[in-house]
Amino acid sequence: MSADIKATIKEFILKEFLPGEDPNELRDDTPLITGGVLDSIATLRLVLFLEERFGVTLQAHETDPEYLDTLSAIAALVASKQA
Repeated sequence: MSADIKATIKEFILKEFLPGEDPNELRDDTPLITGGVLDSIATLRLVLFLEERFGVTLQAHETDPEYLDTLSAIAALVASKQA
């Protein structure tokens, strides 16, 4: 999986949803949805960003926490769509 994908997603999440937070606090395994960082609106914004930025299409079931709860999971999902 591309480190660039993960870095781009992390940058977006920090800028949009965690302004002013220490970037080191957002780790690859930090729970985003189940941890309360992303609510339903924020998750939708994240999905739109992923689709536009990486040219992928996510299915409805792929917007669940199972796929979008951590940076690692999100990056893996995007990478699998680009293969």
